[in-house]
Amino acid sequence: MTTKTLIAPSILSADFSKLGDEVETIVRAGADWIHLDVMDGHFVPNITFGAPIIKALRNRTDKIFDCHLMIAPADPYLEAFADAGCDYITVHAEAGPHLDRSLQAIRNLGKKAGVSLNPGTPEVVIEYVLDRLDLILLMTVNPGFGGQAFIPAVVEKVRRVKAMIGDRPIHIEIDGGVTPETAPLVAAAGANVLVAGSAVFKGGNEEAYRKNIAAIRAASDGAMKKGK
Repeated sequence: MTTKTLIAPSILSADFSKLGDEVETIVRAGADWIHLDVMDGHFVPNITFGAPIIKALRNRTDKIFDCHLMIAPADPYLEAFADAGCDYITVHAEAGPHLDRSLQAIRNLGKKAGVSLNPGTPEVVIEYVLDRLDLILLMTVNPGFGGQAFIPAVVEKVRRVKAMIGDRPIHIEIDGGVTPETAPLVAAAGANVLVAGSAVFKGGNEEAYRKNIAAIRAASDGAMKKGK
């Protein structure tokens, strides 16, 4: 795994009236991945967007599309999100009874497979699917809305997940309340992909986005180096 922090801005905090332009702007500002929060109003108490919107955005950048499915059930929709151009497809361990089957299906579609854990879900639930995984997404807020406060208890979970995966090439991604102040905490614990929404999109223009991304990256990279 890379020792460089990957920044994945969540377009949930972008200006939806010009979403394609916002994607291009954050790429110019230094985004490594584009994080796509898909919510169904059932698994989480919010509704965002689906596969058609993602497909419409796909031609605006060749950056990795990191698709976080906060939907239940997820399996019937995996093919649609793969066809829309998602590179990583992440399902929640809590969203269905057959996690192994879901991860197999994602990989059979030729995509990278991820699993997400809510703050209250213990990491032991993924112990027997590690060989199916390319990414583990740990929620540091309760999913559903942007702008929530970071839950510090998850930092210790990051350390335990890092120890659990050993030398497997699995990304550890953090989503929720990521700022230049919280990024070093999870980076030092072993996370290498950081999702940030409001902390990236505050300011509303390319210069602000660039400064916001750079601040999060510098804080996280510094913590990674100290941890070595």
